[in-house]
Amino acid sequence: MALGMTLSLSTGRDRIAAGLVSVDAVLLKKSFLDSVLEGKVDLVFRSWKRPTVRTGGTLRTAIGLLEIVSVEIVDPNAITEEECRRAGVDLDDLLRDLASRPDGDVYRVHLGQVLPDPRDELRSRSDLSESDFADVLERLARLDRASERGPWTRDFLGLISDQPKVRAQDLADEMGLPKQKFKDDVRKLKNLGLTISHSPGYELSPRGEAVLAKLRG
Repeated sequence: MALGMTLSLSTGRDRIAAGLVSVDAVLLKKSFLDSVLEGKVDLVFRSWKRPTVRTGGTLRTAIGLLEIVSVEIVDPNAITEEECRRAGVDLDDLLRDLASRPDGDVYRVHLGQVLPDPRDELRSRSDLSESDFADVLERLARLDRASERGPWTRDFLGLISDQPKVRAQDLADEMGLPKQKFKDDVRKLKNLGLTISHSPGYELSPRGEAVLAKLRG
């Protein structure tokens, strides 16, 4: 694939085989992320009907939060060799790839520095104050209230604690849920700093273990 970003692949296995990491509905090549870290690339060209990143925002990736300096519509015929060098792509390959995606506009995304993911620090903290615990409880309660099937967060935390690094499919089957729905819900717990993803499965973070211990009394 010529581009550092690509829209979608059919299955998780396909994504892993292609060396891609899923981040907020955008797929980034692992080799591309490595080049960003090494300072070799700082541009991405992408054909979008609507941008999925914005100027001044960040994109959560496997290497941290990637700063988005600018997102601009460009004429593909005006893309230069120098810009392609900064994107880590060949100009002819890029133009062919963009031409195969005729819907939408072509955007040039300027990438900035890689920032620490605040979830990393959050996950490592097990010294919860009463205020911290009350805040987590309220956030879990919101997730429970928003669920059509009723409260689920405590059951998920217990399941992951009791069965660390077990395949997501096996855990989903045990909960009677489709695999993708299960993974989406675990991601909500991860965003609170309560779980850590592995291949396969998950485990509770130190923060997650502390929360579950308080919930279990």
